[in-house]
This record gives sequence, structure tokens and C-alpha cells, in this order.
Amino acid sequence: MRPAPLPMLGLFCALLALPGCALFANEPQYRGIPVSQHELNELTPGISQQADAQALLGPPTFQEQFAPNNWVYVSQVTKMRIGNTTGVKQQHVVVLTFDNNGVLKSISQRDLKNGLNVAMDGAQTPVPGGHAGFLQQLIGGVGSYNPGIGTNGVSPSGLGGASGLGGEGGSGNIGGVNSDGGL
Repeated sequence: MRPAPLPMLGLFCALLALPGCALFANEPQYRGIPVSQHELNELTPGISQQADAQALLGPPTFQEQFAPNNWVYVSQVTKMRIGNTTGVKQQHVVVLTFDNNGVLKSISQRDLKNGLNVAMDGAQTPVPGGHAGFLQQLIGGVGSYNPGIGTNGVSPSGLGGASGLGGEGGSGNIGGVNSDGGL
């Protein structure tokens, strides 16, 4: 009789549990363009130009949509949380405001304490074209796609798009949606 290989079984179980340890020991991820206080001290409001800021800090993360003279530099430190979702551990936002001549007017800084949580609206945006029922969604597009039909108004039968799949005079139905916008 041979004894059961308990040490091998223990090693096998330990190897199976090893990937789960990565959940607890993940590394933080650094995102964006970090801007140090030393770099900001090199910029002088009223003297520094946009070219100076870009040479020192690089291009901004984004420019504000309705105020393109506001350059925003965002940096974050994120870490994975339970459920494989990303959590922001640290955030630093620097806003450089320039006048219309490209001269630096002001520098402002923000962090997570200045952040504002915005709740998503649960409502749905209405879509024109009606609502497809379950059965229509399930079988609406069966057999309606054939890449050879409807090319240049010629169908295999020679009827010039009489198949209704996008040839001349056809309205087409690909995947349950008509080419004229209806279902």
C-alpha cells in the first residue's frame, strides 16, 4: 500500500490560492501629468507665456471647453478596489489661466477635498423610431444580411435591388433596423 501524497496535495492547494493574493497586493497606478510645486514656482503670473508653461509642464491634460485659455493638468493615483473597480486615492488638479495674449494670469490648485461627486441620472434618453418588442428583437434580423445582394443596384436575380437590401429603390433591413430609420 502506498501512502497518500499529502505534501503534494498541500502544494497544489497553495498554488491554487496564490493568484488570489494579487487582489490584496496590487500596486497603485499613476495617471495624468503630475505637476510639482517646484515647477509651478518657475511660472510667474503676468510674465510667463503659454509656450513657457508647455515647455516646462508639457501639453495640458485638457483645455476647458468654454474657456480655452484655461489649461488643466490632472494627475491621479488610483488603486483597484473590491469588485475590480478603480478607486481614486489621490488627485491633484492645476489650472493655469491665460489672457487672450497668452500671458499667464493665475495658477490654482485643487485636490480630492475640492471635488464634487455627481450622481448619474437614472432616466433613459428617448430614441426616435419606436420600440422593438422582444420577439421583433429576437427574429427581426434573421436572414436579412447578405453582402453580395444590393451591390451597385444588382441582385443575383438581376432585378435591380428588388431584394430590398439597399439596392436601387429598396429600403433595406439589416439587423432589424430599416435603412430609413424605422424598425
